[in-house]
This record gives sequence, structure tokens and C-alpha cells, in this order.
Amino acid sequence: MRKELSCGYRFTTNNRMELRAVISALQAITNPALNVCIYSDSRYVVEAINKNWALSWKTKAYKGKANADLWEILLNLYKPEKHTFIWVKGHAANLENNRCDALAVNAAKQGPWLEDIGYADKNIK
Repeated sequence: MRKELSCGYRFTTNNRMELRAVISALQAITNPALNVCIYSDSRYVVEAINKNWALSWKTKAYKGKANADLWEILLNLYKPEKHTFIWVKGHAANLENNRCDALAVNAAKQGPWLEDIGYADKNIK
């Protein structure tokens, strides 16, 4: 089954959008028994999961970590026994990654954009 999701946010960062993409994908899973592979060109996301950095951050209450609000949501959805994270090189003729990039560019250009409250509250004056 294929389901495409895209959405734009104002006042955010690329890392927050990468996290939101994974969160949206995990929230879209309707059968919790499925084994799911998340492919991402974000080393930030993939390495934080695969190297257990994010779980370590959680045990330390995310102290001093950027995007703690989104990491908390992601880790509440993440099931290590069911979810595998795989890094793919971006902009390297990977059809699925290119499709994701096209969806992201279109959402960023087209709007309407949502407010990234967790980011805007701390960074927009």
C-alpha cells in the first residue's frame, strides 16, 4: 500500500521537517503488527535512532537537545522490534527519495503552512 503525505510549516528547520515526516509516517501505520522500514536521507534522524542517541537523550530528559518536543513524539511511536531506519543518499537518482523531495518542495511553495509551535515559541520574537 502506498500513501503520500506532505505538509508545509512556516518558521521551522529542515531537521524538524525530517522528524515530522517520520512522525507522520509512523502515525499513518494502521496495522501495528507490520514491520516497517523508514527510508530517509537525514543522517540526523537515522543515526539518532540507529545509534541509540535518541533513546539516550530521552533517558536524560532531552536536556540541551534540539527538537526535544518532536523526538519525544517520535520515540513514543517508535517500536524497535517493528521499525527499521535506513539511510539513503539524497539527490542520487533514488526514485522514492526524489518523490519525497518533490512533495516537500511543493508543500513549501504552495502552502497553506502550519505553525511549528515548538520551534516558533522559542525562536520567533
